[in-house]
Amino acid sequence: MSREEYPQQPPLSGQVALVTGASRGIGKAIAVELARQGATVCVNYLGNEARAHAVVEHIMEHGGRAIAIAADVSKADEVQHLFSAASSKIGPIQILVNNAGITRDNLLLRMSEDDWDNVLDTNLKSAYLCSKAAARMMIRSRQGSIVNIASVAALSGNPGQANYTAAKGGLIAFSKTLAKEFGSRNIRVNVVAPGFIETDMTAELSQEVRGQLAEKIALGRLGAPAEIATTVAFLCTPAAQYITGQVISIDGGLSL
Repeated sequence: MSREEYPQQPPLSGQVALVTGASRGIGKAIAVELARQGATVCVNYLGNEARAHAVVEHIMEHGGRAIAIAADVSKADEVQHLFSAASSKIGPIQILVNNAGITRDNLLLRMSEDDWDNVLDTNLKSAYLCSKAAARMMIRSRQGSIVNIASVAALSGNPGQANYTAAKGGLIAFSKTLAKEFGSRNIRVNVVAPGFIETDMTAELSQEVRGQLAEKIALGRLGAPAEIATTVAFLCTPAAQYITGQVISIDGGLSL
């Protein structure tokens, strides 16, 4: 069976998932994989409607179900609209993947307050807003899975990314607290921390820089978005029903 074919009895059949920032890169791969495993997926996006609808079309062409809804997940009113619209169209959210994120890199002494605020709002506040909205739905059904996408940079630090690492580090601590708060309601919360992954951002790097990065990775290469997506999907399946509050680094051995 090719990866593009959907299994006959997918493990996430009947589940409804929402993936933020899902029009490209890791978010797109996660949305596609969740659909491949049987979930109906809401593809959230901010500005690129064409890309978001292309993800939906890809899923539907391969036998899955998906919709696309635009929302700035750093804003409370738009998050409220997102969850209301998604639940009315495809049902209450049972799986949430907080993937939306941006970078505004600079050394601390050169970093503007706007760049700090924008990264914290998009990468961390959005997870607070979306998790709160999803948890209300999950509590009613006494089940759910939240997966937050952090970064290995949050575990080691990275010069020029004080805002990004602060947001991703906060996301890890946030996730561990939610795991404790929601465990009694059968809601699991986990974190996936990617390393260097082949995305639009890394595609802009020179071959020299890419080579230098690969030398730091035990497996000798950058990862693929699909290699993040499979772990995220696994954490949402019944096979992971006893896993919560964990941080799983997917970095090819970068952090060794």
